[in-house]
Amino acid sequence: MQSFDERTALLILLSVLLDLVIGDPKWLPHPVIFFGKVISTIEKAWNKGDRKKLKGIMLAGFLPFSVFIISLFLLKLLYAISYLLGIAIEIYLISTTIAIKGLRDAAMEVYHPLKSGDLAEARKKLGFIVGRDTDKLPSPEVVRGTVETVAENTVDAIISPLFFAIIGGAPLALAYRAVNTLDSMVGYKNERFIDFGFGPARLDDLLNLIPARICAGCMWTGSFFIKKMRRIHALSVTIKDAPKHPSPNGGWPEAMTAGLLGIQLGGVNVYGGIVSERARLGDPLEPLTFIHIKKAILIMNSAWILFLTGYLILFGLGRQ
Repeated sequence: MQSFDERTALLILLSVLLDLVIGDPKWLPHPVIFFGKVISTIEKAWNKGDRKKLKGIMLAGFLPFSVFIISLFLLKLLYAISYLLGIAIEIYLISTTIAIKGLRDAAMEVYHPLKSGDLAEARKKLGFIVGRDTDKLPSPEVVRGTVETVAENTVDAIISPLFFAIIGGAPLALAYRAVNTLDSMVGYKNERFIDFGFGPARLDDLLNLIPARICAGCMWTGSFFIKKMRRIHALSVTIKDAPKHPSPNGGWPEAMTAGLLGIQLGGVNVYGGIVSERARLGDPLEPLTFIHIKKAILIMNSAWILFLTGYLILFGLGRQ
């Protein structure tokens, strides 16, 4: 475990800055793409025959452990060659585990056509970031899907990877991202993945348990810097509705966002023509409009900025 030291603080700050500046450019190699290819190959080989649940559990242990060990030894080698080279590569690797710029840009790509009245284009853009069918969604449902994605991924793509990077640098952040990618690919309760995806889904739930609740707290506290947020309402909504979410963690950032905005998330989603009913989170005090996408991004930004500020305060106290 890393202590509160200057090197860790420097890695975290520069990684966030790098992500804010360049995001995930296609011309740079990205570990998540590699994880996806490995997962796809193993899933095709293992997700058949008997003992699918056991095989899924084995993959859930094997993948993050391998990612952690390989990245740890790689960084040790790079640091041995050149300290500056090691720092530079570790900053880049941590930056690949977070997606502040990517999440904001993806949400704004839905926002802009919605604002201009191009519902077909907004549906298309939403389809790039959610698994549900989007081709027939009305405007409020497009907004809901975007806000839910921003809220939930504030944990998965920002707070959790930073949390694990603070504890164990790039190796632990990458191991977390491997689990999160695995869950996003096989953690479904359908006929194909109900057994094989059990282990990955449970491990992802476990890893996000603390970060999700920290995230909700940061969203609420950070809302004091945003105008017209329903803070008292958000507390009651989160306590009441967060446990209703099918994920033990996803409900916390989504319910908090819904409460702060005075909107209702959840409802009917369609996946490949199959209807899925999700618990309603929050109360429909306001009709869903494109402006809520921008407000969700503000809540997202306030959460990670506050989380980072809190870490730096603890860093300062830890040095005393």
